[in-house]
Formats: sequence, C-alpha cells, structure tokens
Amino acid sequence: MTRVLIVDDQDLVRQGLRMILELAGIEVVGEARDGDSAVRAASRYRPDVVLMDLRMPGMDGVEATRRIVAAGDARVIALTTFDVDQNVVDALRAGAAGFLLKDVTSEGLVDAVRRAEAGEPVVAPAVLARMMDHFATRPPEQPRLPAGLDELSDREREVLAMIGAGRSNAEIASELFISMATVKTHVRHIFAKLDLRDRAQAVVAARDARLG
Repeated sequence: MTRVLIVDDQDLVRQGLRMILELAGIEVVGEARDGDSAVRAASRYRPDVVLMDLRMPGMDGVEATRRIVAAGDARVIALTTFDVDQNVVDALRAGAAGFLLKDVTSEGLVDAVRRAEAGEPVVAPAVLARMMDHFATRPPEQPRLPAGLDELSDREREVLAMIGAGRSNAEIASELFISMATVKTHVRHIFAKLDLRDRAQAVVAARDARLG
C-alpha cells in the first residue's frame, strides 16, 4: 500500500487531502504543519510520497523538499495555489517529482500520488507549457547552468530544448525525423548526464540553460 505524508499549515487542507487518499485505499502515515516537522516526520515514517505545501511559516516547503530528497526518504509532490510560481521552480530544482494545484480533482490527486510512487512525472503537459510561457516573459536574472550541460551532444541539447517546450517523445521523433527508440535513448542520456528525475526537472534545466 502506498504510504503518504501530508504537509500543509492549514488543518482543513490536510483533512481534505487525507479523506481523499484514504477513500482511495492510500495510507496516510502522518501529517505536518511546517517544513521542520515535515523533515522529522519523513525520517520517522518513511513515506513513499510527500504532499508538500510550499508556503509555510518557518522552514518553507522548498527547503523541506531539499532535505527530504537528499535523505532519500520519499518522492515529493509540491502543492501550490498558483500554476506558475517561482517557489514551484525552486522546489523542482530541490528535487520535487512534480507539482499539483490545490484545486486538483480527487481522481487527479490519487493518480498523481500513484504515479509519483512509480517514479513517473506528475506535471500535466498543459501546465508545463504554461511554465515555459512564464519563463519566456520572466527570464532568470542570473543564469544557472545545469551541471553536466557541457557533456550533452548537439542532438541531446536539441532534444532537451524540445522537452522544455513541452513536446512529447512522439512529437520530438516526428519533428527530428528519428525513431521513438532513438528519442528515448537521447532522453535517457540527458537525464543521466544532468542528474534529472523526470520531465518536470528537464523543463527547468532547459530554461536554466536558455535552450529553446
């Protein structure tokens, strides 16, 4: 059974998330109302997935995400009220598996938790597209080149730019006139060289590298 830790400074939000998950047969092993208690709870309960609010008093969700991911305690899904938020970008850099809006449907929440546990991305393509639009209008003040960028081949940089633009593997294969197998190989190499977990982090890496 999937084990989840819920982190949010609002009691009603935690209670609502717990109810949805438990009705779907997902075990909620604990709750926390701030980042510091979240880090302790993750270490104690060893959940598979953490639902992490980003804006909390004291230690925020971004720093808590960084510590939980570094400890290898769980996959973290960031929770936010805004579909594009600098805190979300920072959380993805810190190692979050993706993010959800707080108005996500019950079905969407349950599906996201299960996909996160399975190691899959939990950000919808439409949201990735909005992230890229946001990045285009608000470029970073100081470039943060991803570690390992110099190791990418010209083709891998091209594929990374297309991932950053929200393209699927099928769309990349069509536009570059290569096979799906070749695209998957390029994606696997990109993730390995840049130490990326999923496509959500790849979008941030593409933005940081000023690709696309």
